[in-house]
Amino acid sequence: MRIANDRERTLHEPGSARSDATRHLGGILAKARKGRFTLEQLAEVSGLSASGISQLERGLGNPSFTTLLKLANALELPWHALFTGPTNDTPGFVPANARKKLVHPNEDLTFELLTPDFQGDLAVVRAHIPPHFNNSTRPFRHPGEECTHILSGTLEVLIGSDTFVLEQGDSLTYDSGVPHCWCNPGSSPAEVISAVTPVAF
Repeated sequence: MRIANDRERTLHEPGSARSDATRHLGGILAKARKGRFTLEQLAEVSGLSASGISQLERGLGNPSFTTLLKLANALELPWHALFTGPTNDTPGFVPANARKKLVHPNEDLTFELLTPDFQGDLAVVRAHIPPHFNNSTRPFRHPGEECTHILSGTLEVLIGSDTFVLEQGDSLTYDSGVPHCWCNPGSSPAEVISAVTPVAF
């Protein structure tokens, strides 16, 4: 038997950042499902189990990022619908402590929106990509153009059949209509800024 350390115990306690994020994501998915799918129907469409979806909606699940993407796709939700945060009172201004975020509760994965919302023609996202993250089984694809810049760490960007290894200071601009994914093969997180235009993902 392994005893959880203090950090693990804190992350699982009620009211912790992890449990709050899980409950919030579950609430978004439950609201999007109600009146459209039963649990069994959504399970069939998404390829997931009904019991797993039920747990997630109640804030008790342990979803991977790929699981969240499968559910968002099945519910016809853009993945940015999972972002939450305050509405800014000053147009165009985003205080550092008031960014909309998508915080994945179990993978040390965070996306922060640097632009006010997803309503304009440009979205800029800062991402914290944990070691060994890989979304190649569920690549992104959306109309437009994207530029990815590496603040720190290393990131592999797969675009179609091409692979680009980006290190600190590197940038890559590409057609985001081509299936693309991010992989962090290293043992350290990667900090990334990604700009997308138009906003269609």
